[in-house]
Amino acid sequence: HPGLQQLEVRAALRVQGEDLAVQYGGCGAEGGSQRSQLRSLEKYAVRCGGGANHRMSLSDAALVKDNHVVAAGGVAEAFQAVRERFPDVPVEVEVDTLDQLREVLDAGADLILLDNFTPGECAQAVAIVQGRAALEASGRLTLDNAKAYADTGVDYLAVGSLTHSSPILDIGLDLRPAE
Repeated sequence: HPGLQQLEVRAALRVQGEDLAVQYGGCGAEGGSQRSQLRSLEKYAVRCGGGANHRMSLSDAALVKDNHVVAAGGVAEAFQAVRERFPDVPVEVEVDTLDQLREVLDAGADLILLDNFTPGECAQAVAIVQGRAALEASGRLTLDNAKAYADTGVDYLAVGSLTHSSPILDIGLDLRPAE
């Protein structure tokens, strides 16, 4: 089955990514899941490979994205609207700039996703936040550049290639004649 073949490799890639993250700063890494029917198996494969799942599905937390920011009139306003409507739901806020980071940090965000930041920008974000919120680097990460991002001090690495681009392991269940 193609899905199971992909899960096998995903777990192996996850070990590579987690070893790197543990060796270079201790941040966890996870990829998202694009196929809801395989999500629990994909999340399990990430855990088998040594990773951690900070969210099992989209219903476990709210994610404030750029369209929400535009609709609400600003990143802080978008965060506050979600927080007021759903006070018990964890809220992750995606930011595109250091200015947005400052705004949402001042508004009280606990988890901030740094979207398409460079390693240098991630390091600046860590210096600005000073532990007041958890930071997740996302967007430009690959297993090849994860060390540079881990070295910045962010709390989480989102390496999408773990789930959307992992290669297929060629396994077969061919029957052979009895000897």
